[in-house]
Amino acid sequence: MAGLVFATRPSALALWQTRWVMAALQAAHPGLICQEKVIVTQGDRILDKPLPEIGVKGLFTGELESDLLSGAVDCAVHSLKDLPVDDPAGLVLGCIPARGEVRDVLISAKGYSLSSLPEGAVVGTSSLRRAAQVLAARPDLRTRSLRGNVDTRLLKALEGQYDAIVLAGAGLTRLGLEAHVTEWLSLERMLPAPGQGALAVQCRAGDRATLELLSALEDEPTRRAVTAERCFLLGLGGGCSLPVAAYACVGKDIHLDGLVAAPDGSQMVKLSATGGDAAGIGQHLADRAIALGARALLSLLPAVS
Repeated sequence: MAGLVFATRPSALALWQTRWVMAALQAAHPGLICQEKVIVTQGDRILDKPLPEIGVKGLFTGELESDLLSGAVDCAVHSLKDLPVDDPAGLVLGCIPARGEVRDVLISAKGYSLSSLPEGAVVGTSSLRRAAQVLAARPDLRTRSLRGNVDTRLLKALEGQYDAIVLAGAGLTRLGLEAHVTEWLSLERMLPAPGQGALAVQCRAGDRATLELLSALEDEPTRRAVTAERCFLLGLGGGCSLPVAAYACVGKDIHLDGLVAAPDGSQMVKLSATGGDAAGIGQHLADRAIALGARALLSLLPAVS
């Protein structure tokens, strides 16, 4: 059987995710040979600026996609929340496996919860979405940029460089670091990023052999859920660094919750809808959010230099 070469970022989490996909594919297709190719992205190199200030589309994915398009690799594994909502020409999401943990977590070396943090405490996060929801719940707190891989950010919290930090729970559970979690933030308090907790395996659109192999890992309910979430984001103008949150539950129909916030958390549009068509319900909720003033909130974002 032919082999597959996977592009991956160098972080421990990216390597875990890529190796998990490779192992799952090899279990589904005995004899399949999988290899990894480590690629350093612009997001891995620029660590001295907050993510919203960099303002580059595909900050953590561009180099991997270039290698895909050139034929140097066959697949690339991404955290779906980091992937731009519009696919580059020639590339598709070959499969989306079953989703992992969607919630965000708070970690504090002193054991604080979001409610018990002292007034003026500093919360580290690399996300405008998280910062806005933290400040909406606790306007007396301060947020400060937090960059680096999961283990780097965790170390900064444990060393007390911040009173608390907020991270995606999925990364911690995948790396076996959930014992450090001080508080699992409920979806009512902290709505996740579109696609959070899900992986996506990207490949070339015309590579039928690879698409057939990847189909073994496809999870249709997860695909429907994240499609609704990402279409909500797309309808608001796209951009995975925006203070936009969404989470969809899939049963007979799709129930989608969406949120758009001012960066300081002082204003927020929060709404939900239920329907059968994933893309349609995402666009519908985006249209409703815009009618309720979401564009005005997004216009409050600081200009990227």
